[in-house]
Amino acid sequence: MAIELEPFPLSATSDLNRLKDFGRVVKGVNPANLSESEFKEIEKLLYTYNALLFRNADLSPEAQYALTKAFDPASESYGHGNNKTGSTKKSILHPDLKTIPRVPQVQLIGNGTVYDHEGLAEARLKHPHHKTFHVTSISEEDENNGFTRFYRWHIDAALYDLSPPKVTTLYALNVPKGPSQIARYDDGTGDELPVPLGTTAFTSGINTFEILPPKFKSLAVRSRVKYAPHPYVWMAPAKALPTGLGIVSEGHELPLEELPDWEESKIKVFPVLWKNPVTGALHFQVHPCGVSEIIVDPLPAGKSKEDALYPDGAHLKDLAEVRKILYEMQRPGIAPSLIYPHDWKEKDLVLFHNRGILHTVVGAFKPTEVRAFHQCNLAASDDPQGPNEQDIKEFA
Repeated sequence: MAIELEPFPLSATSDLNRLKDFGRVVKGVNPANLSESEFKEIEKLLYTYNALLFRNADLSPEAQYALTKAFDPASESYGHGNNKTGSTKKSILHPDLKTIPRVPQVQLIGNGTVYDHEGLAEARLKHPHHKTFHVTSISEEDENNGFTRFYRWHIDAALYDLSPPKVTTLYALNVPKGPSQIARYDDGTGDELPVPLGTTAFTSGINTFEILPPKFKSLAVRSRVKYAPHPYVWMAPAKALPTGLGIVSEGHELPLEELPDWEESKIKVFPVLWKNPVTGALHFQVHPCGVSEIIVDPLPAGKSKEDALYPDGAHLKDLAEVRKILYEMQRPGIAPSLIYPHDWKEKDLVLFHNRGILHTVVGAFKPTEVRAFHQCNLAASDDPQGPNEQDIKEFA
């Protein structure tokens, strides 16, 4: 049977033009048992559409690991390092992940208590809630009336020592049913987005870049970001903006001397724009919470400096300035019309291009509501590629 594709089910709020090439529902193949030729086609489809959905999939942890690894055969360990998050108690990721003992590259995530699960006698899961991370929070009354927030827009990546995973696979085992919610931005814009309960929201890095005005495209194509060492420990005492897109600069980050041991050679510096290995498109791929510095190259010779930002290049180290610039560039990309909030069904398997999109947990569950997912991503065998000379010539 040939592979069949259907567009993602977009909502009435979606920008159909911008999202027409985002995501495809895949039919006609078993993701747990792909032939070599079927996998090659799936691989190409993933980088072309940046997210793929398989309905009613049956997938063991071993099969999920094998599928994820097929996109980068030289990869081996979980994206944050096997068992690294569990041992790093100060990391903001620590409460959110439970490792499957026999397949440590696969994590159990969700909400509520799960018993006798894949070698785990008991796992107490906690769906991340914005009240634990944002500088402000929605009132209990508003939450009871169905309002919520995006938790933290991010890339699945350690952002220190290990390279960002190429692909993340998310497999829904248990999905609580309940009324939809409204994600509020609470940033003065009045923006809000109706979302299914417990959705994972996605936004395309291609769109984030393409909608930028020329001066920001020029800045993006010339810039690299430097992440803090052990960024999830570094940022843990700080609080996020109400949109979940970055940190409020209040000086609460952990001092570098109080971090776990770190080495300068393991600090990650990545281009702002990551090049798609199949389509050649440029994706704006920055995890805004973990960035500490921006390094800007000067304009190429012969380019006009009129209206250009940092035409002679710059090394920006003021954290508030760094965050302000990134927010101004990334905030348009999470406009309600550009977000795809997935409505999870049990046995949904979503593969997404982790080097091409940002995503976030959304919503809130009661402690008694059980949500269980398997997540797998693998620290990559190489770092992402940035813009080439032609891209710089076109956009700088």
